[in-house]
Amino acid sequence: MVSVISVLAVGLVPGTGWADPTAPAVEERRQSPFASDAESEYNRGARARVAGNWAAAADAFQRAVVLRPEFPEAWNELGYALRHLGRYAESLDAYGEALRLRPDFPEALEYLGEAYVRMGRLDDARRVLERLRPLDAPRARELAEEIGKGAGAAR
Repeated sequence: MVSVISVLAVGLVPGTGWADPTAPAVEERRQSPFASDAESEYNRGARARVAGNWAAAADAFQRAVVLRPEFPEAWNELGYALRHLGRYAESLDAYGEALRLRPDFPEALEYLGEAYVRMGRLDDARRVLERLRPLDAPRARELAEEIGKGAGAAR
């Protein structure tokens, strides 16, 4: 009788009896610590952005969009990092892709407008401001302030 109870008890203890059909496969559990996915690259980019390391941020966000091209937040952040590196034309492309994926993306619109201001393209920045106003009034005010500063500097 003791041996039957022992066998039954072993079968009920997780990991000692039959395989659990709902557990992930061994291959799924043994992912490399260096395995990279779009979200982890995005998070790495966000950390670099907070630290003001624009080159590392741009690299991480670029990797994120390569891994997941339909990732508007990563495209937006890539544009932001590139803008801070002075790579304005590339930042416009990144913002454009973010807006292609999510046309009413207030943050991308604001940053696109700010890139236009840095480039001296105030008319383009004003057109972006008109798109942004109905979507996000506080961001629109920030962009309007930047346009005002840019217009004052151009005089």
